[in-house]
Amino acid sequence: MSVPLPLLTPSVPGLRYSCHGCGACCRDFTIELRETDFDALRRQGWEAELGGPFWTDFRGRRWLRQREDGACIFLQQDGRCRVHARHGLEAKPLACQLFPFSFSPGPERARVGVSFACSSVQRGMGAELSTHAADLRRMQAGIPEAMAPGEMPDLLRNVPGTAAEIEAVRAAIDGLLGNGDIAWSLRLAGFAWVAQSLRIANLDQVRGERLAELVTTLATAAPAEVPLLDAVEPSERSWRLLRQAVFARVEDPKLHELRRHGRLRTVLGQWRRSRAWARGHGLMPTVPGWPAVAFDRQRAVVMPGPGPEGDAVGEILVRWLRAALHGDRAWGAGLHGWPVFEGLGMTALNMLCAAWLMRAHAAGSGRDHVTLEDAQQAIGRIDRTASRAVWLGSTGEFLRLAWFCRGDHLRRIATTLFTGGSAGVFAGVSREG
Repeated sequence: MSVPLPLLTPSVPGLRYSCHGCGACCRDFTIELRETDFDALRRQGWEAELGGPFWTDFRGRRWLRQREDGACIFLQQDGRCRVHARHGLEAKPLACQLFPFSFSPGPERARVGVSFACSSVQRGMGAELSTHAADLRRMQAGIPEAMAPGEMPDLLRNVPGTAAEIEAVRAAIDGLLGNGDIAWSLRLAGFAWVAQSLRIANLDQVRGERLAELVTTLATAAPAEVPLLDAVEPSERSWRLLRQAVFARVEDPKLHELRRHGRLRTVLGQWRRSRAWARGHGLMPTVPGWPAVAFDRQRAVVMPGPGPEGDAVGEILVRWLRAALHGDRAWGAGLHGWPVFEGLGMTALNMLCAAWLMRAHAAGSGRDHVTLEDAQQAIGRIDRTASRAVWLGSTGEFLRLAWFCRGDHLRRIATTLFTGGSAGVFAGVSREG
């Protein structure tokens, strides 16, 4: 048996987790079964007890069966898993045991990612991540692809990177995001500006120490540079493409719905919803579990100003982005194999989609400004899809990101969403970091 890759868990202030048994993941996710999972559940005798199969076949793969409401067949009324309750944690399918964690193998180690789709992670409730080390190593042993070394991600497509260059990028961006002496809104707008700048950079003659110096300079200069840039309102095309990006991150067809509706009806429904998101008029297509809201109402919502409520919203946004950086969910194996600079751009776009959704959730809840609850709901919706939906690794997403970066659109949208378009709102000091 080969020696497993060492695991590196992210160390980010406030990033904690323990399962609190809310059962939300059992209602919201579709679980693919490995052969070992399938065999273990069969030995437990669930077919006889359930009066039918515990799995469903779809496109050549086996998945845990879901009820009509989308919940797992094993979810009990009390929110607990029947398999866990009867046979213990290690008897559950590996994907169920592992959530909210994930593995991103690199050449020398596997980084542990953490999903903010989990409400306990969002709230920073539970134990330090280091206390999960023994369980993570046990689960890693059951995932062959997490045991073997992975490839070093490129910096850009067909531009290979080195470990030193990638760590310099990680350190520079993390230094910007984690600087609590700078208002969080400015840090996030600065991150969008740095990400799009690196995405369009010509790296032919800027490598090694020179690349590290460039990234550090951009990240250090961002807080002073961004307020000096124009505060032009993003174009309608910018907003249309952002809404389409949001749609790609909230669309989540369930297996039982796909089987019931059939492929043609499903595709037509997605096309209609995509068109509605692009138009941006009337009622916004429903986000599962969210209140209905009109697009116009969403546009009237603002981010919270300085104070405890604003600090709480900024804290979860910063913690989410820093966790993505340290858990390799901002590029590479944890983000559809995206190169580093393109992955940073995609992460910035995910951030803007979350900010847009925060305002939609607040509007649907009858509020005129974003609260921590809105931020938690929006980040959870984005993060549950960002690293899982295969279409987010497509050529279409690549081209959309390229358009956003070439025209300074990421920075302009970030300025508008986080400050209402006024550079003066960047003034001030945030107490969180």
